[in-house]
Amino acid sequence: MNCVIASALILLCGHNVGAKTESDYTIERGNLLAEESELQVGGNVRLTDEEIKANDILMRYKNEEVDESFLNPGKFNFSRHYFTYKNDIINSKVYQMIRRMPKGAALHVHSSLMLSTDRLLELTYMDHLYACIADSDLNLYFSDHVPQRPCKFRWQLLSELRNNSENVQEFDDNLKRHFTMCSDDEKEYMGDVNYVWKRFNKVAEVIRELIAYRPAREKFFYEALREFYQDNIMYIEVRSGLKILYELNGTQHDQTYLPRLYNKVAKQFKADHPDFMGIKFIVTKYRGTGIEKIINSINLARRIKEEVPEVFAGFDLVGQEDLGKPLLDFLPILSEAKKDMNFYFHGGETNWFGTVSDENLVDAILLGSKRIGHGYALIKHPSLMAAVRNRDIAIEVNVVSNVVLSLVCDVRNHPLATYLALGMPIVISSDDPGAWGADPLSTDYYIAFVGIASKKADLRMLKQLVINSIRYSALDNKDKLDMFRQLYRNWNVFVKDIIRLYG
Repeated sequence: MNCVIASALILLCGHNVGAKTESDYTIERGNLLAEESELQVGGNVRLTDEEIKANDILMRYKNEEVDESFLNPGKFNFSRHYFTYKNDIINSKVYQMIRRMPKGAALHVHSSLMLSTDRLLELTYMDHLYACIADSDLNLYFSDHVPQRPCKFRWQLLSELRNNSENVQEFDDNLKRHFTMCSDDEKEYMGDVNYVWKRFNKVAEVIRELIAYRPAREKFFYEALREFYQDNIMYIEVRSGLKILYELNGTQHDQTYLPRLYNKVAKQFKADHPDFMGIKFIVTKYRGTGIEKIINSINLARRIKEEVPEVFAGFDLVGQEDLGKPLLDFLPILSEAKKDMNFYFHGGETNWFGTVSDENLVDAILLGSKRIGHGYALIKHPSLMAAVRNRDIAIEVNVVSNVVLSLVCDVRNHPLATYLALGMPIVISSDDPGAWGADPLSTDYYIAFVGIASKKADLRMLKQLVINSIRYSALDNKDKLDMFRQLYRNWNVFVKDIIRLYG
């Protein structure tokens, strides 16, 4: 009996010795949270005294927004489709600050869908533009005579149609609907993913027709650079499928003309805005096409790399992954091409798991893609996430695009939240901002910062994301260094402005 009592006393004493005090528990809890904070994107960034003051202001307004939504979840904008709240964003103080923030580079942008709808409408006031309008279809073509191209109704000068309309404003508003996915009618944007992509492709085709005319494309690109510059973007990597451009008399340019034109326009823009750092060009091809056309596009990319090396960045396959062909189908020619060009593949832009769509991520990694476009499905692949981190492959996240193209509705469920928490190599971009009425970058940054990232994520995260946009760009080391110098000059002005205007 004495032995039993002695054993019990030993166990009881041992339990008391190992028990945590309330103070010990608080310390351990704080350490775990601190460890998580350091792990997330920006966790190791150290702020200056001025940045701390600006951060305090930024976080005061962010906390007010998040707290209001936490108490009134029915009013939380980011749980709904982007089109239902896009016009309310401008009222946010956090958005206004992010709008002022230097954003470095935009690395995932399709060139034909960069420009806002209002600026596109201005191009329709150019002379010699003919329109074929039938039912809900619109075809556009510039010509010095009535086009001989197929038309379901008949070709008419757009200027005459506009002038003969009873209400020019209404006519222009109807015309703009062909240039955007935005709509007040929920039925037009809440269909399944295939329906939404079909509508998106229709919008994209109308815009491509409008800007296939060389003078229109020239104006288009300069105005697009202006909009990006006004959103405090210093450098852009544009993706393009090399549309053939034509002149008024029907003369056509070859496919190498477009990157040379973009290079010329970018140089002119830089001359007008000396702190703009320029562009690079990623050649793209539709992933649903045949192998011969892929080979032709790769050979075309080689020509551009040789003829305009200062603007060439690499190659990509684009289009809806669920309906397109996987990278694996083109493995032999892509393996050969990787010897003389860089890849920037779209991968994992899908909700599916264990399919050829999300397994594009495997081949993007193995083929040495410098960055991965979207990477939405990456979260379901722990080994691939580890590979992306170990190989330092940046994920190009395009939040608004993922909402509009039916991957996610409530952005709190976006995998970006996990990528940010894990400190993954992330860059924020905008994909096709003109098509959904978003800013070139500010809208995506704002939604990511307030709607997706931790409530505690602060200026350090924003700063790291901007740094990432330069670090993972296709610029050489010298140009990256020049860009960082310019960024820090602009960043210091931004910090002072936040304190002066919002403090």
